[in-house]
Amino acid sequence: MTSDDRTVQLTCEYKSNPLGIDEPGPRLSWQMQSTRRGARQTAFQVRVARSAGALKDNSDSLWDSGKIASDRSIHVAYAGTLLASGEQAWWQVRAWNELDQVTPWSDLAWWEMGLLERHDWQAQWIQGPLVGGRWSSIPAPFFRKPFHLEKPIQTARLYVTALGVYECQINGRLVGSDVLMPGWTDFHKRVRYQVYDVNNLLVPGDNVIGAILGDGWYCGHLEWRGRQLYGDRPRLLAQLVIDHDDGSRLLVTSDQTWRTAVGPLLEGDLIMGESYDARLSFPGWSSPDFDDSGWLPAQVFDDPGIALVATAGPPMRRHGELHPISQPQEVLAWPSSHWLFDFGQNLVGRVRLKVQGLAGTTITLRYGEMLDENGKLYTENLRTARQTDHYTLNGDGEELWQPRFTFHGFRYVEVQGYPGKPPDDLLSAVVLHSDMPRTGSFECSNPLVNQLQHNILWGQKGNFLDVPTDCPQRDERLGWTGDAQVFVQAATFNMDVASFFTKWQQDLADSQLSNGGIPAVAPSTPKTSFEGGQAWSDALLICPWTIYLTYGDRRLLERHYDSFIAFMDFLVADSPDLVRGDPTRGEWTANNQWLAGGFGDWLAMDDSGERIGGTSKALIGTAFFAHSAHLLSQIARTLGRIDDAHRFDQLSQKVRQVFIDRFVTEEGDLVGQTQTAYVLALHFDLLPKELRPGIVDALVADIQRRQMHLSTGFVGTPYLLHVLSDEGHIDIAYSLLLQTTIPSWLYPVIQGATTIWERWDGWTQDNGFQDPDMNSFNHYAYGSVGTFLYRAVAGIDVDPARPGFKHILLRPHIGGHLEHARASYQSPYGLIESGWRVDGDRLHWQVSVPPNATATAFVPTIDTTHVLESAIPVTQAEGLSVVGIESDALVVTLGSGQFEFESRLRT
Repeated sequence: MTSDDRTVQLTCEYKSNPLGIDEPGPRLSWQMQSTRRGARQTAFQVRVARSAGALKDNSDSLWDSGKIASDRSIHVAYAGTLLASGEQAWWQVRAWNELDQVTPWSDLAWWEMGLLERHDWQAQWIQGPLVGGRWSSIPAPFFRKPFHLEKPIQTARLYVTALGVYECQINGRLVGSDVLMPGWTDFHKRVRYQVYDVNNLLVPGDNVIGAILGDGWYCGHLEWRGRQLYGDRPRLLAQLVIDHDDGSRLLVTSDQTWRTAVGPLLEGDLIMGESYDARLSFPGWSSPDFDDSGWLPAQVFDDPGIALVATAGPPMRRHGELHPISQPQEVLAWPSSHWLFDFGQNLVGRVRLKVQGLAGTTITLRYGEMLDENGKLYTENLRTARQTDHYTLNGDGEELWQPRFTFHGFRYVEVQGYPGKPPDDLLSAVVLHSDMPRTGSFECSNPLVNQLQHNILWGQKGNFLDVPTDCPQRDERLGWTGDAQVFVQAATFNMDVASFFTKWQQDLADSQLSNGGIPAVAPSTPKTSFEGGQAWSDALLICPWTIYLTYGDRRLLERHYDSFIAFMDFLVADSPDLVRGDPTRGEWTANNQWLAGGFGDWLAMDDSGERIGGTSKALIGTAFFAHSAHLLSQIARTLGRIDDAHRFDQLSQKVRQVFIDRFVTEEGDLVGQTQTAYVLALHFDLLPKELRPGIVDALVADIQRRQMHLSTGFVGTPYLLHVLSDEGHIDIAYSLLLQTTIPSWLYPVIQGATTIWERWDGWTQDNGFQDPDMNSFNHYAYGSVGTFLYRAVAGIDVDPARPGFKHILLRPHIGGHLEHARASYQSPYGLIESGWRVDGDRLHWQVSVPPNATATAFVPTIDTTHVLESAIPVTQAEGLSVVGIESDALVVTLGSGQFEFESRLRT
């Protein structure tokens, strides 16, 4: 019998129909679709064949799993015949439900292997003849290669990468929609290649493949200490593989027969900007009829010997276009006025310029996040980053231009050099970020909180450009580990970041020091390879564990387990008497003695303003030591390494006791008495049970003493509201969330912020701008509060015992005078929803649990005997079971389906 259920959303290694992967046993996932309560999978069958036709005919099979009794529908590893380089596999799945009814076979899906062996690459690395310097760049080299096609084509694949960034064209048409590829890795160890289907770009007869190279992360500015941190100039590796209908193959590979020249793209730097002189352009340069006799032969560069790996993470792409929200504003200047365009949103990307004028006219575009007190562009916080583009017109009618090899963080663009008043449509803003599908949404009855969520999301968009950067505008666009680990959970709610953090975990492993330590940024460079210290280097464990809990990705833990062990061995060796981060040792980093012992509770504030490291660094370090050891014991247990699990659990307990001995006073208080100290001790469970109530009281008293303000920095802020709500002080948590005076999450919102600020006091009405040396207005760390919005306010949480949202914890915390709140989350199993509304003393709560998942719902009520579900007593409702009472909640287990509870609240 066939059911009305379906299997949908087929993915392979987190992607739909991935082209060019190098996983020999890729993991297949799907979702069950059903409108029936309690729908779940009890068995599945996967079929894989070499072609779509073979799959339909049930021939040329690569793998048939047969009927497997299992409710597993994510990360099912392919166990068929191993595929060779470039081979394609087509697959489909069907499932049996709890009624033993089988679904129809799903729609077809596929994956294709990349180049798996080094000898599969026949191409050579090529480069242009020009070399820049530490502070000076070179014009972007152009490359072209003609070739001829005489036979009909079956498939055509372009395998391409660069040391630097590239744009490819075939016959004058752009290849793919990705930008700034191949992105950023540790180029001393690996570079990722991309694969594109280029069948529709080729024509019978003469063809040309072309490429333009930019400095990118390889030899451009990465931070404030100059260029060329990996190499001296950009390089290209390209291999076009064309299979004909008759079975023959043509290879077009980068080598000395390619021709190169420099032209209109005079500078393309990620941080400094791009300069383009359209008078020097090569019309038709990537077309067959172009005369390249004046071009030079490309230079062949010796293979650097680094790993060539398929692109596991999401590509960077354009995601929409914004237009100015008002007419350009004139700023008087000499010798001519400047014009300010306001896009209404702090974003990361570029502009699209549409201009017409005399040849030789140069338009200068400067970018900034804020305006100063005189209404002029504020750029002091950019430090050495110019964030400036130049475009010189060729005078040939209307000209359209968009930079290729740079990105900027901005809300405002200042235009210089335009003759007269510019038209309103002179500029539009193109948003760039890694291609991560949106998974979550949150809204409530408080518009300021809704804007806060908006700011969190846009901060994530702007700073998730291949690596999780700390900021996208100044000369420090680095993958700071501490920032990433405090935000990773909030990131998972907003977007599908599974493959993004899978890629970055490899960056962490590649950056690992020989002693097992983890640098403060990843990918690291020779100038940033110092150990990150407490709460920063712990990202090595915190991020993959969060990804495992959210997406059920066990393989990520397996792949990096040796890296985890090396890090823990480092902590033991580097922490005398198991106290981590003692600044008296003075060896943390020789050229940053003011940071001895680590970064501390970065940008925390006391009553007089900023206080870097106000909480004892040794306390923070020892707390995170215990926490990381505990995480590693959980990872080991998850992987079935029981001996290791016991060993690291014992280590965690030993460090916990050291924490008590050193940082708990005889009076039962904590050394330093800071909010962050209290929060870490409580959240990481580092205190004897009898001392917890007193520490909770001390935390609450400190908040009240500050007139309901927090004082935490990067380290304590992510856990603060969770600790308060878990300890029965949801009222205090809401007071902090809804606070509008400084320091608070909503103070920047009141000031018109559209992203999260780096500092609580980045700009204040009393003091203006903070220290320009470190004052980003797009910096996601404090956006970690987004986790609280989803988990506590809306009430959607993962069950650590059944990761990947296989089992969901639904527990909203009603408060803050909110009249309603609603969140949705697209989990690996499907859509989860939780939306509540308060009407007098009645709570109306709607939830959705996806098929093949279950949930435990904690229905808030003061009257557990009169809870309704779909207007009938909950005890009579189908698809759920009442299991008990906990505090002011009725505990109910749910199968899949949609449910609507009604209960009575305390007024």
